[in-house]
Amino acid sequence: MPTIQNLATDQDKELAAILGDDGLSTDSALLEEYARDLSTAPRILPRYVARPGKAAQVQRLVAWAKETATPLVPVSSGGPHRYGDTVPSVAEAVIVDLSRMKGILRIDRRNRIAVVEPGVTYAELEPALAADGLRMSRPLLPRRNKSVVASLLERQPTTIPRLNYSLPEPLRVCGVVWGTGDLAFTGEGGTAAASLEAQWEAGLAQVNPQGPLATDLMRLLTGAQGTMGMVVWASIKCQLLPAVQKRLVVSAPALGDLIEFCRQAERLKLGDELMMLNRARLGGAVEWSVLIGAAGTALFPREKLELQEKELGALASQCGLALEEAGAELGSWFDGYAEDAEPSHDIFFLCTLDAAPGYVESVLAMAGKAGYAPERIGVYIQPQHQGVSQHVEFRIPYNPAERKDAALAERLFLEASEALISQGAYFSRPYGPWADWVYSRDATASRVLRTVKRIADPCNIMNPGKLCF
Repeated sequence: MPTIQNLATDQDKELAAILGDDGLSTDSALLEEYARDLSTAPRILPRYVARPGKAAQVQRLVAWAKETATPLVPVSSGGPHRYGDTVPSVAEAVIVDLSRMKGILRIDRRNRIAVVEPGVTYAELEPALAADGLRMSRPLLPRRNKSVVASLLERQPTTIPRLNYSLPEPLRVCGVVWGTGDLAFTGEGGTAAASLEAQWEAGLAQVNPQGPLATDLMRLLTGAQGTMGMVVWASIKCQLLPAVQKRLVVSAPALGDLIEFCRQAERLKLGDELMMLNRARLGGAVEWSVLIGAAGTALFPREKLELQEKELGALASQCGLALEEAGAELGSWFDGYAEDAEPSHDIFFLCTLDAAPGYVESVLAMAGKAGYAPERIGVYIQPQHQGVSQHVEFRIPYNPAERKDAALAERLFLEASEALISQGAYFSRPYGPWADWVYSRDATASRVLRTVKRIADPCNIMNPGKLCF
């Protein structure tokens, strides 16, 4: 760690004074870690890695960056990073590592709300919630070092579609330092005293994401890749921990065989977790499987579980399918964590359920034509927004030790991505090369976003070069 004395300029010394002696690093190995990730983003070495420990330091850091025109790249999850959003797009950027901000500020069982700082990971929050009889809707197999706040801000799909009332769910209210350097609260947090403690004393619980007044400023932060501001805390909607639960599976040789079953299950809101995976992603002998989590909570839990299982079984039978209990190896997909796996390029987008099979066929056909074995591609389909839309994800693995295999996977990733966008797939989280393809097709949205950016970040210091900025 540098000391204030051995930094080159007065501006650098001012930054070190803001963060403290252990809050700023020029370690070459650490800088190199942030200069690239597993995506196709070009290598750009950052200037420093800043590690604030509290919201006041974040606010002072943003004010310093605004005065010195220094780009900031916010990061709160541990590596490996995959999508290029944490790699600087311009030289001399400062990585703002928020992982030291690990406060679980409040767990409110009555309102089923947790308030956490951005450094809190799934592996840290889930046991704390369970101790209070709560859980949260989580993404599929998050990394143990994945920031809960970052995951929700980037709208990673959660696995319980009936609880996904909008795409940012279960994210509710945020405390954010905008690119102007101003600290503000979104939602109901912006309608009262500007401190969490004062709001709790007044009976507010940071439940409603809408506000102040008719605005919904939280949505400016989701999917923004840190280009608007830095979130220093967020409230998350939780649910009661199930008293009883069962893991179920429905399998079929083709994706099309499962579409009607999934449509009806989503419409009737049967079960909790609901997800579709192919054999390459899930393993096993059957080409496609639907994993379903059924549960009962406080009131008549066993009766609720039995009724759900009965209804799911009847629905499966109507569709010519069979409902079975999932074995232990499948059960880990509901509450496990991601383990180290071979590198891959991931393509993901939103579409309607009826369109999903066509996109899957298109990508597998492109793989075969390119000389990449289609059976290697893992497919994951996650209903969102109570089944209104589907997150469709392709995982294209490659062996980094084999140059031809790595080059083939990258070429397929780029060609398939561009083809899918042209076919109408909705890339709602446009990382890396997707951004140009997405925003070049929508001049109006690009113009509006740039206007908002000038308001929230007038000096363009927040992760410049991402999205359409």
